[in-house]
Amino acid sequence: MVKKILFIVIFLALNMEVYAMQSNLNNKEKSIVEISAYTSAGDLQNLSTALNKALDNKMAINEINEILIQSYAYCGFPKSLNAISTFINVVKERKSKGIKDIQGQSPKVLTSKDNKGEIGTKTREELAGGEVKGEWQTFAPGIEQYLLEHLFADIFARGVLTHQERELATVSFLSVIKGAEPQLKAHISMAKNTGLSNEKLDYAVRYAQFITEYNMGAFGRGAENTAYAKYFTGKSYLAPLTDKGIHASNVVFEPGCRNNWHIHHKGGQILLVTGGNGWYQEWGKPAKKLKEGDMVNIPAGVKHWHGAARDSFFAHIAIAVPAEGAKNEWLEEVSDAEYNKLK
Repeated sequence: MVKKILFIVIFLALNMEVYAMQSNLNNKEKSIVEISAYTSAGDLQNLSTALNKALDNKMAINEINEILIQSYAYCGFPKSLNAISTFINVVKERKSKGIKDIQGQSPKVLTSKDNKGEIGTKTREELAGGEVKGEWQTFAPGIEQYLLEHLFADIFARGVLTHQERELATVSFLSVIKGAEPQLKAHISMAKNTGLSNEKLDYAVRYAQFITEYNMGAFGRGAENTAYAKYFTGKSYLAPLTDKGIHASNVVFEPGCRNNWHIHHKGGQILLVTGGNGWYQEWGKPAKKLKEGDMVNIPAGVKHWHGAARDSFFAHIAIAVPAEGAKNEWLEEVSDAEYNKLK
């Protein structure tokens, strides 16, 4: 609600985290996170882009199909079917352009001769690291049957994707579903039991939340901030919100990214934090932590810097306070030694 009110107020006004956390996921793992997150969020436009990128990186059609099929168990049939329809269109369009994608191996399908209860129990215990017990198993035994026989038997037994890849997809589905924190916690534990590291899982969760929140927000993440890249340590994104009058932009920082020390001469700047965790520091003063909903009023002539925390994406709207002859002076980088002291 605070964010929505903030967006409305800004719209009316304008229109009358060296150690930067880098992705340690390989290309396939990153595609699994992107496809899963966009499917879960129902963001079909960005899903289409992610699907094309995955195919370009030689991910097989059947591997992607398995992610989209599995998604129904966590996101529901409507989102799963919409994602599959999007994938069909992507494959057709690529084929019309003469692009030959890899079909990949066919899945294994269990039959009535297979004991799905036993298969599902064994798979879940392998993932959970032991027997799973919960009051819900006896209170609503039907859900236990579906989990064992369908999710952990039918779906996980299909192959094509490894258990590790399926758990990475599951973590990514759940990362962007509000209210699914208990299930996310359980599947992070399962994912660790498949061999996924804490670092990969931490990045996957934050990345899934980042790309869905900021790509579907009112302002969008914007393009990579290449024009000002020389004044930033790490990667940032810029989405201009105005083209005349008061200048305002949505700026998104990847974890660990920060801009150089700089000064706004004659005209100051206002920062409205819209997501994540970050830092703001004025020369000669302690750095201040920033979180969603915070506002910083930067007076003209004050040397300062701002950026993300080491372990969090960070976004703010930057509004330039108009003044005749206003200009920015970019100065030295925030050193690794300075930055790494922040806690």
